[in-house]
Amino acid sequence: MVEGACKKFVVIVDESKLVVHRGGSGLAMPVEVVPFCWKFTAKMLQDLFRDSGCVAKLKCEEESGEAFVTDNGNYIVDLYFKKDIGDLRAASEAILRFAGVVEHGMFLDMATTVIVARELGITVKHK
Repeated sequence: MVEGACKKFVVIVDESKLVVHRGGSGLAMPVEVVPFCWKFTAKMLQDLFRDSGCVAKLKCEEESGEAFVTDNGNYIVDLYFKKDIGDLRAASEAILRFAGVVEHGMFLDMATTVIVARELGITVKHK
């Protein structure tokens, strides 16, 4: 929510986050969900992206195995895709329509600057 209120939003990543399309990279796409009925919400998200081979997993603390809890008291469901999920705007809208979903980690058109750390230095891209 903070990023929506900012004049500037700088994203810093390493080159492993650079993908041609969302899906098939092995990287998780986080979705923040309310704890009540999180399993139902996770199943709905997984079913939404069935054609992309989606697997939804609750993000857990490494040591305790307990659900990771956000600052707002919510859970994170990580979505893993085997194939491209297609139109990101359409995917974003579909995800946000589900009851129980708070937000997702796509950050569409939000970043004013992206800094990418690479093996041989950094790249800075401005909007």
